[in-house]
Amino acid sequence: MPASEYLALPDPHLNPVVAAEYDDPDDELYSPEILDPTVTVLNDLVGDGSAVEFAVGTGRVALPLAAAGVQVHGIEFSEPMLAELRKKDPAGAVSVTLGDMTETQVCDDAALVYLVYNTIMNLRTQRQQVDCFRNAAAHLAPGGCFLIENMMPQLHRLAPGETIVPFDVSANHLGFEEYVDLVNQISVSHHFHINGDKVRTSSPAFRYVWPSELDLMAELAGMTLEARWADWHRSPFTDESSSHISVWRKP
Repeated sequence: MPASEYLALPDPHLNPVVAAEYDDPDDELYSPEILDPTVTVLNDLVGDGSAVEFAVGTGRVALPLAAAGVQVHGIEFSEPMLAELRKKDPAGAVSVTLGDMTETQVCDDAALVYLVYNTIMNLRTQRQQVDCFRNAAAHLAPGGCFLIENMMPQLHRLAPGETIVPFDVSANHLGFEEYVDLVNQISVSHHFHINGDKVRTSSPAFRYVWPSELDLMAELAGMTLEARWADWHRSPFTDESSSHISVWRKP
């Protein structure tokens, strides 16, 4: 299928079925080994201030951060995802706004804006990604930080003439990344979710982006790189790292 056809498909996060099945307590992303260092890093950066999570989703990170005593506001464009968050947070520990992280603004005095788990790539043009950085800067008080967690593109793993790289082969899930447009940096994540004799498939498209390009987007928004780690344990980022945690500061 051409890249244009994948890009024309509705975002799967708008699907109530996808939202209802989004949380998987068996996924390592929900484990204390992942969430505890995530909350520690975010808590350290926010200090005594407040935080804004772009694409808050069902609250995987926002809820434990709020439980740690941080005032968290979440922006999310999918009402079904927010509905799942509200089920887990009936007391409203995390305040939420339905909106687009490229333009919706909820404050201008946050100590931290953060965007985790590759979600910058949900914005599928360079212009949208640039607008996201500018919106993050608009939310921040002077001295505040914008943090992104994102994967490294795996183009180096492609054999000559190939376009597909497996990223997860497990009992309940098969995942393959297909690089469909190298000019516009579009990839498609093919997912096969296996539940007994049932299989749910999805193939959302993303715009992959390099750390150096993100640094330029930050500069356009008036922010400068302060730190880049390979993971939430703040391990050194190297050319062998498969992902990065990057932090830019507003002067």
